[in-house]
Amino acid sequence: MANLQSNLAGIKSPNPFWLASAPPTNSGYQVMKAFDAGWGGAVWKTLGVPVVNVSSRYGSVNYRNSRMIGFNNIELITDRPLRDNLREITEVKKRFPDHAVIASLMVETKEQWHEIMRQVTDAGADGVELNFGCPHGMCERGMGSAVGQEPKVLKTIVSWVKEVATIPVIVKLTPNITDITRPAVAAVEGGGDAISLINTIQSLVGVDIDNFVPYPVVDGKSTNGGYCGPAVKPIAMNMLKNCAQNPNVTIPISGIGGIENWRDAVEFILLGATNVQVCTAVMHYGFGIIRELTDGLERYMDEKGFQTIDDMRGLALPNIKHWEDLNLKYKVVASINPDKCIGCQLCYTACEDGAHQAIGLSTNLSDRIPHIIEENCVGCNLCSLVCPVEECITMERRDDGTETKTWADRTAAGNIPTTFNDELAGGLHHWVPEPGDALKKRVPRHYKVSGE
Repeated sequence: MANLQSNLAGIKSPNPFWLASAPPTNSGYQVMKAFDAGWGGAVWKTLGVPVVNVSSRYGSVNYRNSRMIGFNNIELITDRPLRDNLREITEVKKRFPDHAVIASLMVETKEQWHEIMRQVTDAGADGVELNFGCPHGMCERGMGSAVGQEPKVLKTIVSWVKEVATIPVIVKLTPNITDITRPAVAAVEGGGDAISLINTIQSLVGVDIDNFVPYPVVDGKSTNGGYCGPAVKPIAMNMLKNCAQNPNVTIPISGIGGIENWRDAVEFILLGATNVQVCTAVMHYGFGIIRELTDGLERYMDEKGFQTIDDMRGLALPNIKHWEDLNLKYKVVASINPDKCIGCQLCYTACEDGAHQAIGLSTNLSDRIPHIIEENCVGCNLCSLVCPVEECITMERRDDGTETKTWADRTAAGNIPTTFNDELAGGLHHWVPEPGDALKKRVPRHYKVSGE
């Protein structure tokens, strides 16, 4: 049976699922409740000089029937006294000694960093996470993402913390930067023991079009907030990959950003994360989702034969190349299963108006099943992505797999387009309708078009 135990830079936990620093870790009550449900660790809501928060604080992006695919907050760090948080950290560790309790920190001066580090260490924290990612409120005060966007400053502060640290130091990075590997490398150079990413993305999630104010509304005004939830997962995975593939990022990574189910967690681990942190999914569904997370991960590992998290960590990274290293000889085309097709013709519309005019309709109006015009199909996948029926449209391989040629190979051989009308260009080799055909009465295309 798979062993779910996790070890991030010496911080051990029963499983790789931690609660991210956020409202779900605002108190010892919540953290104890989470640990009792099965969570492996928790990063305490960021400690510092207490703030005064506004009301309201949250906004969301809903898409069709899905609530909160994206979540926005303008909440700041803890508004509770440090002494209360320290007392509760101590109590949690007494009750749950095998679970990871991480103190998220955000202060200003070197003296404050030294002082709060000693205090959370004495309280029993297993490690600290330096919050260099908050994109609102605190950054205006020279903290949060204001630090994460300045690698030299980040390196300096990490080195301050390491001067007194006797427990592991995790550096939390902001995604509000062009190249996240620069602060990641700075964290290494400053002596950090691990990095975590991503923090929230600077955002506005919508505007009240009657009153002309963005959400969330605070007495008729608003501000930008931090964006998280399932919608940010692709961005988080790309930034995780960038750090994991960088040879100068030599410390472990805690993955954050849109993780909602066990498959999400597996993807982050395959891209190099040692463990994962979850926030929005808990705010949406509660601590009980941990049962699905741990059960699903354990089943997956057993099916794949992985004994530990480390057995699977980073396995997807060797398969992520630069575009110029992809095989130009690989060829797939779409195939429609008529037995599964419901005749919605969305694939036809998407391909006709949004892609490569490679799907035709029957002249028999009672037959609503589209068909693929193979010689025009470039294998873009759009039709399979828009199809509402699983496995109705699949992409089938047409090359024999014996030849590999990349753009890098062609460049080295001098076999790439070099002029505006070069015969080597790919667009010269498949049929495209004449512009005027767009103004003609639409006739279902059901015949071969290669000779037109």
